[in-house]
Amino acid sequence: MSTPLTALSIRGLAKRFGTKIAVDGISLDVPAGSFFGIVGPNGAGKTTTLSMATGLLRPDFGTAVVHGVDVWAQPLEAKKLMGILPDGVRLFDRLSGEQLVTYAGLLRGMDRAVVAARVGELLAALDLSQDAGTLVVDYSAGMTKKIALASALIHAPKVLVLDEPFESVDPVSAANIRDILERYVATGGTVIVSSHVMDLVQRMCDHVAVIAGGRILAAGTVDQVRAGASLEERFVQLVGGRSQTEGLEWLRTF
Repeated sequence: MSTPLTALSIRGLAKRFGTKIAVDGISLDVPAGSFFGIVGPNGAGKTTTLSMATGLLRPDFGTAVVHGVDVWAQPLEAKKLMGILPDGVRLFDRLSGEQLVTYAGLLRGMDRAVVAARVGELLAALDLSQDAGTLVVDYSAGMTKKIALASALIHAPKVLVLDEPFESVDPVSAANIRDILERYVATGGTVIVSSHVMDLVQRMCDHVAVIAGGRILAAGTVDQVRAGASLEERFVQLVGGRSQTEGLEWLRTF
């Protein structure tokens, strides 16, 4: 069972799809108040792990506990503590951006006046105020990512779980999102973020776990995991699979 100092504790999480083992008994503790990065190659099991840990996908084995609340035994209580931005999630895109975030707040039983005030602040912080009345179906990929983040933040969760939050987001918006997340962590929130961008994880996160083949290869503070190298270099060492580049002489004809 997790301690009060642990925001998320997962034990023995496992998931199989047909004959493929997507997640192979992962156990991990995420300290409360940390900015925790989860990195791994495509197909490593990152999204499946986060989906099981947040109540979106039922595990075959294992448990997930958020601030002492078992995600699968007490799903409603657990989900109140979390804000979730899944990768590639379908939104109610026939609502406007303002309507979508308002709906997310009201769905959680929040007071309408509180929701209205928070929606305005979130849209302003994410540079979406001018597009508040635009249907989400007409948003760009980056705007869609930002409105989904606003929906995850509206109820001021204790833990934010973000799957590839910076994908398709322009550099200015990415900087604004980083500022919001850093302030959130500084005031006691916990962010768990999966990303392919090693440099971003190294700059933002204080803890990191490297996942490949449905297993954790290394976990700890960023400095512990990178062990004197860059996080990208250490990642390649741990994961392997770097291709040899012999051949392709036809590319060297200039």
